[in-house]
Amino acid sequence: MNCVRIELKNSRGLALIGHLYEADSRRLVIMCHGFTSDKSSSGRFDRFAAVFQSLGWNVLAFDFSGCGESDDDTLTMAKEKDDLQSVIEYAKQCGFQSIVLYGHSLGSRICLMCYTKEVSTMILTGASTGPHTYNWNDHFTAEQMRELQETGVITEHLSSGPRKHIIIDQQMLHDFEQGNQMELLSAVACPVLIIHGNADEEERMLLETSKRGMKLLPQGSKLEVIDGASHSFMEHLDEVEKLAVEWLCKHLDE
Repeated sequence: MNCVRIELKNSRGLALIGHLYEADSRRLVIMCHGFTSDKSSSGRFDRFAAVFQSLGWNVLAFDFSGCGESDDDTLTMAKEKDDLQSVIEYAKQCGFQSIVLYGHSLGSRICLMCYTKEVSTMILTGASTGPHTYNWNDHFTAEQMRELQETGVITEHLSSGPRKHIIIDQQMLHDFEQGNQMELLSAVACPVLIIHGNADEEERMLLETSKRGMKLLPQGSKLEVIDGASHSFMEHLDEVEKLAVEWLCKHLDE
């Protein structure tokens, strides 16, 4: 497995760090991690990147700003959109001619926000295809919610990975609940594979939103449901891999 560490700049001048899995082709999969995660995505992206590379795809998994090894920043969707747009521009400058976006959870929303004509298809797992309302008291401690009220940010301390903490801007919490699904999905002109589970409350909520949005996506798009899979898919990675590989092979020459 040939993997190199790369560094590129977003439009705000911040360094984004990624792992580029090189293959002998002009095809590239860009992998976008979920909320407060990193380019490894708890090992999921490491595994899938190696598989995609073996099929002849270059793969670039990167840390959004404020995450992983990338430069410090507070998290908002607008910033992550800028990060991915900068990565796509980097890919174009490198001469990649067929770009696939792979996003998990929040990363899937960012992929949809960044569609451009160079993107030939998308693979989205645990997808966020529209606005959702969360009870943030269920996700953060009372101390974190007090910090949010007093400072406008939440500090999330991490027990593993290259970063000790992540700073979440209050705007990010609003971002999850805002947006227009019709505008988001109607702007995408490539076929999209959406993979959901149905084993936990969050994933069932996301699934229902995706079901409503499928009619807005281009012809050839597909929704797959892995029975018994939770939002993390950690116990069902074989099934996710199989669906993703079949999709990539189907769109290899398109």
